[in-house]
Amino acid sequence: MRHRTDLPHGLERVSEDVCAASELLEVLWGRGQEAAPPGTVSPSQLRALLVIEKQEGSNLRSLGEALGSRAPSVSRLCDRMEAMGLVQRDPSPTSRREVELRLTGRGHALLEEYRAIRTRELSAVLERMQPSDVAALTEGLAAFRSAASQRLTAGRLRDDIADSA
Repeated sequence: MRHRTDLPHGLERVSEDVCAASELLEVLWGRGQEAAPPGTVSPSQLRALLVIEKQEGSNLRSLGEALGSRAPSVSRLCDRMEAMGLVQRDPSPTSRREVELRLTGRGHALLEEYRAIRTRELSAVLERMQPSDVAALTEGLAAFRSAASQRLTAGRLRDDIADSA
């Protein structure tokens, strides 16, 4: 895996285009989020749920690393999500001082609901695109997702996740 700190002009342009697309996605998702039932989760809780889903059984420290947040904030965030019935904390089988974080059935259902809302919004946009453009987007997003997942798994994706979703 290559690491670049100084992107050639072409990659800088692509990064700018991805940022612009990401901002549009946030607007679309925000519109779609209004369709979600009242009393759902905050954006920070949603990001945490997404991370926990990807790293099922992880601890508070690794969640904090992924979110770019300090331990007390992550603990309070998990307290709120646990009180809402979205997350459960289980004792770690390897360390008495740690807990493992898992989504509850309600947590999984909530993420599915958000994904359905987002999928509807995205489908409306994709329908306006040419099939060849959709195919190219699909291929590029698969590569992007793989690279981003590698970064997340390595515990180096901090502000990126904290500022998205």
